[in-house]
Amino acid sequence: MFDLIIIGGGPSGASAGRTAGKKGLSTLLLEKENFPRYKPCGGTLSSYALSCLDFKLPESVVERNISRVRAHFMNDFLEGGKEGNLAVLISRIVFDNFLLEKARETGIKIRTGEKVLDCIEKEDCVEVRTTDNTYLGRFVLIAEGSSGSLKYKVRSGDKRTEYCLGLVSEIPDEDRAIMSRFPGTIDIHFGIARGGYGWIFPHAGYYSVGVAGTAQYLEHSKVVMQKFLQENGFSGEYLIHSHIIPIGGIKRATVNSRLLLSGDAAGFVDAFTGEGMAYAIRSGQLAAEVVSDLVNYDLKLSKLKKYESRCRQDFGNFLAGSLKLAKVMYGFPEISFTLAIDNREILDRYLDEVVIDRNYKDYVKWLLLSFCLTDPISKIKSLTEKINKN
Repeated sequence: MFDLIIIGGGPSGASAGRTAGKKGLSTLLLEKENFPRYKPCGGTLSSYALSCLDFKLPESVVERNISRVRAHFMNDFLEGGKEGNLAVLISRIVFDNFLLEKARETGIKIRTGEKVLDCIEKEDCVEVRTTDNTYLGRFVLIAEGSSGSLKYKVRSGDKRTEYCLGLVSEIPDEDRAIMSRFPGTIDIHFGIARGGYGWIFPHAGYYSVGVAGTAQYLEHSKVVMQKFLQENGFSGEYLIHSHIIPIGGIKRATVNSRLLLSGDAAGFVDAFTGEGMAYAIRSGQLAAEVVSDLVNYDLKLSKLKKYESRCRQDFGNFLAGSLKLAKVMYGFPEISFTLAIDNREILDRYLDEVVIDRNYKDYVKWLLLSFCLTDPISKIKSLTEKINKN
């Protein structure tokens, strides 16, 4: 009988495992893949994500330091940045494996290459069945990411308006060429897909190039991806990987009697940027902390609900704000991004208030007020001229 069984060895599961091990819980982590393994992702780790780690990320894991953002819409663009790093770029193959080893340091049991087939709640435990064995745990954390089906034991499925489809390709190039084109800068292209954007991130020896958009509207995703590649000078034949990105800020159940959800399985993703790793890491830690309290202090099962309130206090309100901004910007893309191109303060305040100070609420209020105070007739006229020209 384990105190905690963790299903999934990605950033959320590994972070939960490390916290559980440090708390002295008897813990088993099950991962279907053998690590290191590939994971489709742009590979951006925000400053907030770094602050959640209880150790410094070694230079060998960091591929690029990012201090600037270049945002495009139609034929216009704007650029902004800060003196310090806004984010770092990492390879998920390296980063995820590193986190799993940091969890292993705490003495927890880790079994990779073993897929969980089912978990069945009993009166006093959960029975976890895998391809190899059956295990018993007092509590189970489902941290399997967005593509697994075990999360539906806790919450209902998402509608096609509640998740995005992401496509990504890694395109090799010489470091000198990459740094010349994007010196410490990530490239974002709005208007590529409804409810999302295209990106070009300058990793070490390769670009991460991708597009993401709301599933309901991204019907011909590979056609959109191919067009985006060609328009940005990537004309070769490249392997394209797809993945699901839940839209964050939507209320979803994350706990029942003995099961918890974390990371993408719980839908903890920034609805505007698509960032998920920070909330995967933090929710995994919070899940292990709450389970530790129940085990060590013999608390009632109802106290597991504290996990939901702690997530809400820590980052849930922030994700709710990201959904509001996404509805404004993606709901009225032509007007929103044209105004943003014309007003540099929109990007500068976003970097200050959202990325650095982590305050979506005040930023969205200010943004809506700015739109209301802007002369709408001249803006719409200018927008119409740009659309007709293109």
